[in-house]
Parts: sequence; structure tokens; C-alpha cells
Amino acid sequence: MDKISVLIADDHKLIRETWSFILNNDPRFVVVADCGDSEQAVELARSKKPQIVLMDINMAPASGFEATERIRKLSPASRIIGISMHSQPAYAKKMLQIGARGYVTKNSSKEEMISAILEVHSGNKYICDEIKNNISELVLEENKEVPNINALTDREIQIINLIKEGESSKEIASLLKISLKTVEVHRHNILKKLKLKNSASLVNFINNVATNI
Repeated sequence: MDKISVLIADDHKLIRETWSFILNNDPRFVVVADCGDSEQAVELARSKKPQIVLMDINMAPASGFEATERIRKLSPASRIIGISMHSQPAYAKKMLQIGARGYVTKNSSKEEMISAILEVHSGNKYICDEIKNNISELVLEENKEVPNINALTDREIQIINLIKEGESSKEIASLLKISLKTVEVHRHNILKKLKLKNSASLVNFINNVATNI
């Protein structure tokens, strides 16, 4: 039986090396390439035409979402599995909407990742247990309004990550090479989309709800 070819795209070298070791030591798989940024991921998918792409959604210079859309056009036969620390169901939904076939979190076990690859390769979709459990919890919390993280743009998610890391608006503007006014506009839009009242509630959201963003 031919081995399933896999491309690993993740900006953490240790994660790439770990998954390369695991998959290359399984007779069902062969890792044809790995990379640490989204531009390389798109180019390698175009040239290698892997059957499976393991795509970290938090990539640079473009996000894993954007890279997924581009790979779907350049290598439509490649089936993409989104991988992230994000355990919010909205992220899995967004990946599937743009053409990914599966979604697992970095809390997923080796066995679950392999199951995801096999299921997606066989033509099915796969959502990891952590996401399914979170969906169940949201259904049970009928009266609780859940912030619509899926409404956020990639840039807004990027800004939330920087706020979580303790960066000020001025520091964020410098890091992203945008104006301070633009950062403040993004912060205002984030509050509006998440239905939060002020910056204090945003910080509370980041600390208590968005810990996996």
C-alpha cells in the first residue's frame, strides 16, 4: 500500500520534528516536507502536492486560514487539517468553511492525530474530541451569550494575542507597523464584535475566555 504523503506546516520547530519523527516511523505515512511559515507552506504544497497538509492556523507572514485558501486553489487534491491551540468551535468552523477537512488542537493525542489523518485521507471530515466537547458545553449553556470569535478578522486575532502578551497599543502599532490610531480602531471593533463594554472587559475576556487564542 502506498504511503500517505504529509506536509507539516507549524512555526514551532520542536512540533515539526516531533510529528515528522512519529509519522515517518509509521509505515502508513511519509513526511515529504515541513516548514515554519505560511509562504513556504503554500509553495511546498504547490510543488510537492501532498495528500495531507497539517496546517497550524497561527502562522506568519499570512495566517493558516489564508494559506489554506491558497493551497486549496494550487493543490486542490491536498486535504488540509487545521492544527492549533484554539479550542473554540468557531475556529474549527472557519477552517472547514474555507476548505479544510479536519481540525485538531495541540492537546490532541498522537492516536487522535493519526485517526484524523486516516479519516481525512479516506474522504471524511474530522473534528477532535476537545472541540466536540466544547460544542456540547455551549449547547448546554443555553442562556449564556457566547462571544462570536469567528467574527474577528485575522488582524484582530493578532492584536488580541499581543494584548494577551502584555503589549500596549503603542507597542502593538510598532510591532505591526501600523498607526496607533489604526490599533485603537481595531480595539474598538473587537469590543463591538465581542459585545464587550470596555478595555477592562476585553482584558477579562482574554484572561478567562480567550486563553487559547
